[in-house]
Amino acid sequence: MCGRFTLTTEISELQKAFPWAEFPSQMKPRYNIAPSQPVAVIANQDPYHVDFFIWGLIPSWAKEPQIGNRLINARAETLTQKPAFRSSYRYRRCLILADGFFEWRREGKTKAPFLIRFKSRAPFALAGLWDRWQSPDGSEILSCTIITTEANELVQAIHSRMPVILPPTEYQFWLAAPDAEVPRLNGLLRPYPAEEMEAFAVSTVVNNPNQDRIECIQPVS
Repeated sequence: MCGRFTLTTEISELQKAFPWAEFPSQMKPRYNIAPSQPVAVIANQDPYHVDFFIWGLIPSWAKEPQIGNRLINARAETLTQKPAFRSSYRYRRCLILADGFFEWRREGKTKAPFLIRFKSRAPFALAGLWDRWQSPDGSEILSCTIITTEANELVQAIHSRMPVILPPTEYQFWLAAPDAEVPRLNGLLRPYPAEEMEAFAVSTVVNNPNQDRIECIQPVS
């Protein structure tokens, strides 16, 4: 599962990581991004630009938008089977921008939060799906979900699942691949190499989704 993540990298550095995408003029650092909040997304639309979608997928056929609260993650193993994700996997993929994510390790009766990120602290893209939901009054919501896979050796010590982190060389393929390329897309849904990542305990401040401040990502002993 991936229930929280971060995006604190400055726009200038994000632009270097995604040079073919158009960024907004301003983006504030996010230290504790939670479900139902807007997240920075590059969807497979032309031209590519960073937009903000609601985290929690609302399928176009849903009767109520509240279904998105249950669809913040999509298991890689069942994408082609689940009605909520099947169509989006074929036609509506996106990159969800991040530079870290949180997982909680059970310690007795409590859970301790950990931040997991690249050792280089570079930003990266999570594999995502998106959809467009229209309400009866004509307004629409763009929403997304994060694809998860089994944990790598580093994350396994904390949690059994992790988000799919895409290699930079595959960003544009993930966005542009036609329907016939589903087998190759499936090959991308694997754990990211553990040797490039680090994990450390952080404050329980992050447990509160209303707390979006630098203390959420600072190491604790």
